[in-house]
Amino acid sequence: MDRRAHLAGLLAMAAMVLPARQSQAMEDVMADKIVPQYGVIGQMNAKPGQRAALAAILQEGTADMPGNLGYLVGNDMANADALWIVEFWTDKDAHAASLALPQVRAAITKARPIIAGFGTRAEFKPLFDESE
Repeated sequence: MDRRAHLAGLLAMAAMVLPARQSQAMEDVMADKIVPQYGVIGQMNAKPGQRAALAAILQEGTADMPGNLGYLVGNDMANADALWIVEFWTDKDAHAASLALPQVRAAITKARPIIAGFGTRAEFKPLFDESE
């Protein structure tokens, strides 16, 4: 599959699941304006029965993060208390800087009492070209 076909599929998926701001970011990726250089995927475990509340907090605290091209929260299908968070960033520094944003710090403070722990976490470089 060539880069354009891969990105077209990614854009179609993003339009269905991401907020409008992030869908626009994916359109910019498609138009070769921005290429993500850093990604993170991680599992977060909520206290029993608190997964939906934790997901809501994570989603509300992630609007307008400079350098963020995609932030998706999803339910773990094998663990009723776990979430997966997938993030695409312009670079690793933008991700690190996001942790100092007021809305992100507020979300962390609000979520902390219902976080039971963390599972697997991985950093990756998104590939949008078969030669990379």
